[in-house]
Amino acid sequence: MERLDRLANLGVFGAAAVLWILVGIVVTTRDPIADPVAGFVGAALIGLAIALTTIPVWWLVVFARHQGIAYRGDWARAVRRGGWVGLVAAVFVVLRLQGALELPIALFILALVLVAESTLSAER
Repeated sequence: MERLDRLANLGVFGAAAVLWILVGIVVTTRDPIADPVAGFVGAALIGLAIALTTIPVWWLVVFARHQGIAYRGDWARAVRRGGWVGLVAAVFVVLRLQGALELPIALFILALVLVAESTLSAER
């Protein structure tokens, strides 16, 4: 693992830690029922925090699968996959706040993301 990759992983994890602190502040101080905007702010922060937490994990999984070799495009793939996870989490939180989260809807969203990611990750 190169020094730049290690620093990038630590930097993204550090940014994720800061966002998790912000999530904790929003969740404990704002009521989404009294202030509807707080629910959307919380959903966005949760989605972004989850995305930043999973980006280094996705990169490390691929790095380990390639037996310690980092290829070009691994970071872009990790950012994309982390973005998908964060987006799905934010959508689930918003749907839950609106009372519209049901199992068929959740499975449909997950199926859409899996199809999109498998299409984008196909090796050419």
